[in-house]
Amino acid sequence: MILTDFDYVRPSTLAQALELLGTGSRARVLAGGQSLLVDLRTGEDTAELLVDVRRLEELRGIRRTENGSLRIGAGTTLAELAADRRVLDEAPALAQAARANGDPQVRNLGTVGGNLAARGRATDLPAAAIAADARVLIAGPTGRRSVPAEEFAATGAPTGSVVTALTVPPARAGAFVKTADRATRYPVCAVAVRVGPAGLRIAVTGATARPVRLRGVEDRLRGTDLGTEAVLAAFRAEPRDRFTPGRGTSAEYLGHLAGVLTARALKRARNLANST
Repeated sequence: MILTDFDYVRPSTLAQALELLGTGSRARVLAGGQSLLVDLRTGEDTAELLVDVRRLEELRGIRRTENGSLRIGAGTTLAELAADRRVLDEAPALAQAARANGDPQVRNLGTVGGNLAARGRATDLPAAAIAADARVLIAGPTGRRSVPAEEFAATGAPTGSVVTALTVPPARAGAFVKTADRATRYPVCAVAVRVGPAGLRIAVTGATARPVRLRGVEDRLRGTDLGTEAVLAAFRAEPRDRFTPGRGTSAEYLGHLAGVLTARALKRARNLANST
């Protein structure tokens, strides 16, 4: 199929982009285009106007904030995220999730904001962002706001708004592990973990209806050695309706797979923390 007809604008400022997006619900943000252009071609999405935000400086780059967190611009590519030394040191699950996306071409074009805001398919960064206790920064017609990554995974970006950045508090003990669909590289099940003074955080995507934090599993693992047997036992107690079967999978299989991947992620996180 061919792309439907639409207008294309490349604004020079974020304010101009928001003004264009406010012209109607048929305007779409174009960043990396890895999901949007495919959906327009297949007819799964439609647009009358594409607002290209790839050149907006406000959406680019990775820097330190006053409170010590990392601010990752939404226009930062997945390749840039995966290679940044600060992200590798302080938010390793995010770097690993970025590296797990597709192939080099996808990572060179795909952006942080696009991966977080993708709809209709599971992507990798949301689980890593939830586990990392990250917040998504959004600019819209009513101003700017910051929301927890888990809330954003549930609600998405409001119409007429733009994801501007992701902020992540530093923590060395984190990891991301994924089982991917061989054809698409989208996650069948992906798990991100973070271990720190505030406790254990576990998030999953692909195997669930949307990226979620598994608080029940976290609670059952409190006070254990976080070894494989403890993790698998904690997942056996997790309600199977939490998991959403896809083609060739069952809720039972996905629940077990999520447990196996969590055990691997925790081992990787511990090894990474011990090596620094």
